[in-house]
Amino acid sequence: MREFVVEADGGSRGNPGPAGYGAVVSDAATGETLAEAAEFIGVATNNVAEYRGLLAGLRAARELDPEARVHVRMDSKLVVEQMSGRWKIKHPAMKPLAAEAATVFPPGQVTYEWIPRERNTHADRLANEAMDAGSRGEPRSPTTSRAALDTPRATPAAPLPEGPPGDATAGAARVRAAMAPRPGAAAPGGTGPAGTARGRGAEDASGEDASGEGPLAERGAADTHGGRAAGPSGDGTSGDGTSGDGTSGAAPTGRASGRRPAEHAAAEDDRAAGASGEGPAVGTGDGAGAGASAVSRPATDTPARDAGTDADGPGGALAADADRRAAQAVTTPSSGWAPADMGAPATFVLLRHGETPLTPQKRFSGSGGSDPSLSGIGREQAERTAAALARRGTVQAVVASPLARTRETAGIVAARLGLDVTVEDGLRETDFGAWEGLTFGEVRERYPEDLDAWLASPDAEPTGGGESFAATAARVAQARDKLLAEYRGRTVLLVTHVTPVKTLIRLALGAPPEALFRMELSAASLSAVAYYADGNASVRLFNDTSHLRPSY
Repeated sequence: MREFVVEADGGSRGNPGPAGYGAVVSDAATGETLAEAAEFIGVATNNVAEYRGLLAGLRAARELDPEARVHVRMDSKLVVEQMSGRWKIKHPAMKPLAAEAATVFPPGQVTYEWIPRERNTHADRLANEAMDAGSRGEPRSPTTSRAALDTPRATPAAPLPEGPPGDATAGAARVRAAMAPRPGAAAPGGTGPAGTARGRGAEDASGEDASGEGPLAERGAADTHGGRAAGPSGDGTSGDGTSGDGTSGAAPTGRASGRRPAEHAAAEDDRAAGASGEGPAVGTGDGAGAGASAVSRPATDTPARDAGTDADGPGGALAADADRRAAQAVTTPSSGWAPADMGAPATFVLLRHGETPLTPQKRFSGSGGSDPSLSGIGREQAERTAAALARRGTVQAVVASPLARTRETAGIVAARLGLDVTVEDGLRETDFGAWEGLTFGEVRERYPEDLDAWLASPDAEPTGGGESFAATAARVAQARDKLLAEYRGRTVLLVTHVTPVKTLIRLALGAPPEALFRMELSAASLSAVAYYADGNASVRLFNDTSHLRPSY
């Protein structure tokens, strides 16, 4: 599958005022420019022009290959956060543009990344060429464009993540991208590449940008296996299933030396919106989310960052260098190493439901079987878990799989915590087809070839049209991303099953599918994963059953 990078920008000389956009599509592997787009759009605001640039870039990429994966890079935090689903879109002029942009490629085929302004010079110069031509009453001529000539050749993009956004692969790709040399970047303390000041007004101090656009405030048989499902090694199963400016003209630009007017009031889309409760929640939240054994992030490991600092405002190059140093710190082991402070992570405390009558018998128990309730032991396990979580006092919301055993477990815990239970279908267990209710040995006896195929490939389905682990992983990752958008910066208890828990752990670690066979997960056990704003994930707890032991 081909991979493209789309860089887009837009500007307005007045905000609102004469506006234009620019977009460039490049090959992710080679950095080669494949397509350019730029247009003068009349009187508009910066944000509208930026969205128009995004649309033009996505359409140009689709014309090249509608099946390609696309990584969009823009210096507009507003557009990136809104298109990523983390910030609300309230302005009526931007809603239809965002909705249209979301339909150019299928969901999941496009990812978004914010970059500093000095790394978006090609699209910036295209936008300025369009505005310059518009000021002369002429259409922009691609044959006279110097945007590509005046812009250093892009270095190949960091490899795009193979897995869903938010997993370990995606986080590592972002770290590599942050550490990569930037074409034409200024030395620390400099003002950026010559001739890149843009024809933009005080975009981030405008009423539009401060409008309150903010964040939306296994491979192991599930429920039965612990090792390779009672394989020759003697590993038993556990659970109830298996487990421009350098402008080219004299038009006023509203900027000088690459800096925006009113830049001291800049980053309204971060700072003003955040102050109103609409912007990124910095919050304090509980990072560990799952007890004293979870590892906390030392606040002193990296310098605190001002949430209102604009990377291309005063000291922009220094801020960008700080970002790269922070990224390097992530990849350099040291005592208490941790990523830069990006606010409280979203922490998922993962609770496997309590025992059912099928659990001690080690029978496949997925989403396509009898849907058993908890046994007496399972209810006691749920009560002990509820007491332990109440003592810790970190859980802020409870979300459960729709199956009976998880809803019952969640209900017992939520009642103790004084919370309601929200049901998320994506957290349900794998459907094991004809294997539901059978032991591993019975499946081996009746369906040996199907079982061998299932053990060998995550794409294989259980007999009778069950669900493959690859399909389960895609579903669970989609549910994870939905919940991350909804519960940003909060600690949430997810009451689910063996396969979803192991899948979330595997994705956070960047481990291969077969890792699911190498994890033991007990009934009513607790695990925890923290998800940071840069896409990195941190596994903080796994298969903790200490709360189930008698207190005497």
